[in-house]
Amino acid sequence: MVNQNKVLGLIGLSAKAGKIEFGADAVENAIKKKKVKLVIVSSDAAERTKENFEFLCKKSNINFIVFGYKEEISKAIGKNNKAVIAIKDINLSNEIYKIICGGEAIG
Repeated sequence: MVNQNKVLGLIGLSAKAGKIEFGADAVENAIKKKKVKLVIVSSDAAERTKENFEFLCKKSNINFIVFGYKEEISKAIGKNNKAVIAIKDINLSNEIYKIICGGEAIG
């Protein structure tokens, strides 16, 4: 079972440390610039959004996770209505990936 509060806490910590990008356009640009270690898309995001980011992440060898809901993720980062976020810090992204997926991150 995923410890959702711990994951959301780590996402919030990443936001406070300035180690995230949020919003589809900003995350897409960060992926293209190879500044991202982990992309998280909310489970209630549009299917097309999930597919697009999954494709971009596979192409760039970046970890991709569908996790939580827009409201939870947005609250964790202190923003409104954000379905897509990216973690730029390798250690925070590895820890989040480990908690959700139970394994080591690829990036």
